[in-house]
Order: sequence, then C-alpha cells, then structure tokens
Amino acid sequence: MCNEYAREKSLEEIAAAFSQVEVLPLFAWEDDRTPNDLGPKTSIRISDPGLVVRLKDGRLVGSMTPWAWRGPAGKPVFNFKSEGRDFSHNDRVLILATGFYEYTAPAAPKVKLKDQHLFTMPGQDWFWIAGIVREGAFSMLTTEPGADVAPFHDRQIVTLAPQAGLNWLTLSEPSGNILKAGPAGSLQARTLRRDGVSLAA
Repeated sequence: MCNEYAREKSLEEIAAAFSQVEVLPLFAWEDDRTPNDLGPKTSIRISDPGLVVRLKDGRLVGSMTPWAWRGPAGKPVFNFKSEGRDFSHNDRVLILATGFYEYTAPAAPKVKLKDQHLFTMPGQDWFWIAGIVREGAFSMLTTEPGADVAPFHDRQIVTLAPQAGLNWLTLSEPSGNILKAGPAGSLQARTLRRDGVSLAA
C-alpha cells in the first residue's frame, strides 16, 4: 500500500497551477495563513504534513495536515478501503501529489532493500489523491488496482486528474464511479531502485 508520495512542486507553484484549471474554484489558504513550509518534497511519509484541499463556501481551501490518524490499536491509518462505504458525511479532501511510490521484493536473493517504483500521471504535472480527514489527519482512499498498478500491488490509491477532483469533493456522481482505478495508461511507473541499485539517475 502507498506509504510514501511526492509533491515535487513548491506550494507557491501549486497555488498558481490551480488557476490554470478552468473548473477549479478560487484557491485560498485556511484562515488566510500561508504555511511556512513552501518548498517541494520528494518524499512525504506517514505522520508528515501534506497539502489537502476542501471545498468551503465555493472556494478551494488548502491546509497542511498530517498523514494518518491512529486506529483503535494505535497503528496509523494511512490507507482506507473505499469499497462498500458511504462517504457522504465524511470530511472529504483532495491530497495534492506529483507522484507516489510502491515497493516490491527484489529478485536478487541476498538484497534486503526493496525495489522502488515511482508512479506519475502522464500529461499532468500534478494530480489529486482522494482522501478523508478524521481526528485532524488524512488517509488516502484505496480501491482494486488497475492495469498500471496491479503488477506491483494488490491495492491502489484513488488518483484523480486535476480537472476531476471536484467530483470527489461535491459527490456530483456516485462515489463508486469516482473511487476506482483509471484505465490502462492512466499512470506511468518508473523504477528508481532495483536489486539494491539506484536507477534514479
């Protein structure tokens, strides 16, 4: 499951990018307070703050929110199964990302470091991940994997193109139509590490 993602754009760049998506409302920071941590992040992990947006009074409102609330046993709930659930009364948010990582077992028998794969959305500089907030923290919603992720994992997070995010915030159509994997080619995987060797360069 996804336990690491990237936002390789500064928050200033992201705020400017919102204005380029015609269907998105005007953007503002919660309580008009611009966060201090504006720089791009190649790695956002559980408990780190991430940029989430809500729809409030006809505007997109952004805030920096920690990733994963604590479940009953104390474990972090960083991914949340979407199937068979009613989210109409939840605090629905969109998590902004430029990519997310999945990890697989290496083929080399003596290598312990897992292979690392970065997923991005072709043709988009950034995209949304569907999420909900509880107890002041967000979790990413998951679904059955599509053709792009299935070779790497048996679940995947719900990703939405920039222009499609409002469907989740407004529930303009049934959630089952929104919270699903895209068709083949919706995501692109690049292997960054294989058998303990970095391929990132």
